[in-house]
Amino acid sequence: MKVEGKRRLWQDYQKEVAEDKFFYVRSCIRQTFFPGSERAFIKIIGTELGKEINEDPAHTSCTGIGYHTDIVPFETTQTVVARQFSLMTEAGLENYVPSCITSFGLYTEILETWEHFPLIEEQIRENLYKATQRTFNKPKNLAHASDVIFKFRHEIAAKAKHKLIDVHTGRPLRVVEHIGCHYSKMFPHKGIGGAEYPYVLAGMVEAWGGEVIDYPERRHCCGFGFRQYLVQANRGYSIACSQKKFESMQPYEPDMIITNCPGCPMFLDRWQYVIGEMEKVAYGPNGQMIPVFTYEEVAGLVLGYDPWELGLQMHQVNCEPVLDKMGVQYDPELKYKGSKGEFLGVPAIPEFLKCC
Repeated sequence: MKVEGKRRLWQDYQKEVAEDKFFYVRSCIRQTFFPGSERAFIKIIGTELGKEINEDPAHTSCTGIGYHTDIVPFETTQTVVARQFSLMTEAGLENYVPSCITSFGLYTEILETWEHFPLIEEQIRENLYKATQRTFNKPKNLAHASDVIFKFRHEIAAKAKHKLIDVHTGRPLRVVEHIGCHYSKMFPHKGIGGAEYPYVLAGMVEAWGGEVIDYPERRHCCGFGFRQYLVQANRGYSIACSQKKFESMQPYEPDMIITNCPGCPMFLDRWQYVIGEMEKVAYGPNGQMIPVFTYEEVAGLVLGYDPWELGLQMHQVNCEPVLDKMGVQYDPELKYKGSKGEFLGVPAIPEFLKCC
């Protein structure tokens, strides 16, 4: 294929991301798994970059997990989402930024449905008004929060206190990026780079000095998959999916994994602990496991944020090896202390995982 043709095809998988005035909606589950990530995003966009970012405490779940597990009907889900859009409308904003990629995929599906079936949109507007007396405008720009960080990756790099570089050797950190399925596989043209070559995380890694590692199972599911995990009998399949990825990346000796989905970092982090306890195996170099980060956590480390304020103590796999390589300063005594300095307790030491 001619170079011009390749460039034209690649352009089809780019997207417009708004410059400012964002209506930000949090994720249901990641506030529990990694609570510092969304707080870091708001600080990065609002304080570091000086953009207007609004979040509404009246925002609720999008029902995405309930919808994808056939618990919540699609009509109900659409009405709930219409209410979310009404909050954005009331705030006088039109650039909608979800934290969760399941929400991102769901919002995309609903907007696509309304575009092709306007009578359904009309019915949902009627449902919403009957239930809440609310009306709404549709977003003019829908971008996942990782799209926004990607857009400003070079501005973040210009403010960097640390890079994804081993300060002891000068070599770039070897980074595995994992893209959540609902970001790029449901609607490939809505994600930066499409389904096969998504660039949203790879672009961050490269801009911040790291080396992106390719490996055979790079696009394989993390193992969450809703029905794979929510149904207890299916959890063996869930852990097998994660194990397949770990075994595939192990020969490349990655320093870290970076993700853009609420569930993916939790599963890639927790399942390493479980597999370690079950089979006494670790997939990182020198008998260590591979630290897993959200993109907000990585951006925060690059900007010099305190790792414990980012919530890295919530991770099952020890993150300190990456902090040490990047030259991040931290107080190990504060790892398990609360915001008021109270001691929260050290996790019980497992048999195999080196957690502290």
